Order: sequence, then C-alpha cells, then structure tokens
Amino acid sequence: MAFLFFDFLSINFFAAVIFVGAIFTALIVGISFHEFSHAFIADRLGDGLPRRMGRLTLNPLAHLEPVGTMLMLLVGFGWGRPVPVNPNATRNPKAALGLTAAAGPLSNFVVAAVAGLPLKLNLVEWVSPFDKLRAEFLARDGWTSGEYLSVYLSAIVLFSLILGVFNLIPLAPLDGFKVALGFLPRDLAVSFARLEPYGPIVLITLFLLPWLTGSFILFEIMSPIIRLLAWLFAGTSGDPFV
Repeated sequence: MAFLFFDFLSINFFAAVIFVGAIFTALIVGISFHEFSHAFIADRLGDGLPRRMGRLTLNPLAHLEPVGTMLMLLVGFGWGRPVPVNPNATRNPKAALGLTAAAGPLSNFVVAAVAGLPLKLNLVEWVSPFDKLRAEFLARDGWTSGEYLSVYLSAIVLFSLILGVFNLIPLAPLDGFKVALGFLPRDLAVSFARLEPYGPIVLITLFLLPWLTGSFILFEIMSPIIRLLAWLFAGTSGDPFV
C-alpha cells in the first residue's frame, strides 16, 4: 500500500490524498465496525463481557490495534484489538463462538456493499486504486470530482473485501478459525482445535513466501473470492485489482 501511495503521488497529488483517505476510511470504519459487530452479537447472545470491557461502541479508539493498523496501511489487510468474549455465558457456547466470530468479517462485507452501491447502480465508475495506467491517463486529461469519487469508493470496497476475506481464513488467530470451530460437527471441531498453536506459524510463513518464492500464495488464495464479491457488491466486470 505504501508503494501504491507513492505511485499515485508521482502522478497526481490529489489522487494520492484520495487514496490515503480511502484507506483510512476503510481502516477506521472497517475495523471499528468489525470489532463492534463481534461485541454486539456476543452481547445479544447473552455474553456481557464485551459491554463490561467497553467494546460495545463504534469509537475507533476502542478497537484499533497498532500492528494490525500498520499492516493494513502497508500491505492492505490487518486487524483490530480482539474483543474479549465468553461464549460459556451463552445458552449455546459453540454456536455463540461461531456467530460472534463471523459477525466481524460479515460487517466488512456490509461496508463494501454500502460503498459499492453507487458503483453497482452505475452512478459512478469503478476505478481500481491498483490501476496505475488508468491513474496516469486521468492525470493527463485532468481528474474530475466524479473520478475522485470513483477512486474513493472503489478503494473502500476493495480494502473492505480484503479485510473481510482475510479474516475468514480458517487459521488461528483469525476469525475464520473460530467460525470453523463454531460450525463444524463437535468431533471435527475438537480435532480442528488442536491445530490452533500452528495457525500463527502458517500465517507468518504465508507472509514470508513472496520474498522466498516470488509468489504471494495468500493473495492467490484470497483474490478469486474478492473478485466474486467485488462483482456482487460493486458490479465490477473485470479484475478489480487492475
């Protein structure tokens, strides 16, 4: 993301400002709404711990986490401060675990759907924040307010989808791991839970692989799902990354 910002900065200062604004909007709204959704569903299911810990709020200061925020700015996905939950306080702890975990990524898809509605309705055009050639073309002809809005909404949609899909990967400590525990049959869930200590190791390995192999396997896993959701929420007809 940092390199993409400097690409935009070399093309058009205002485009770079729009790009940064879109990232921060996706970050602040996406992560805050993500963590709030965890807290809200847990609270509705009878778990009062998030409320007692002050997490039943949309205030970003209660939810942003430094490392996760920095990763979002640098590479395009990250996380917030985990919401403390106690599924055992609910009537069905296993289901509560899965539902509470799923609420976060699903909230990111809600943000993407809202930001993508004008794009879906063809009120504004999709302009991928990764499309440097398009940015150079617009810079030569002059950016209009509509094109700035296009980049802004497109970036919010794309980064929200990245955040949601990334967090649904079934590896600890991501939400997808708890979603799997909550919805797998009990015997399979018990077996799957034994893999929890290995999740962070696998994630770190996936982050390091591009420097070792030149192939970003994590992105390759996520991108087909992101493309499908971008088409569903924003009506993109091609690759949303270009």
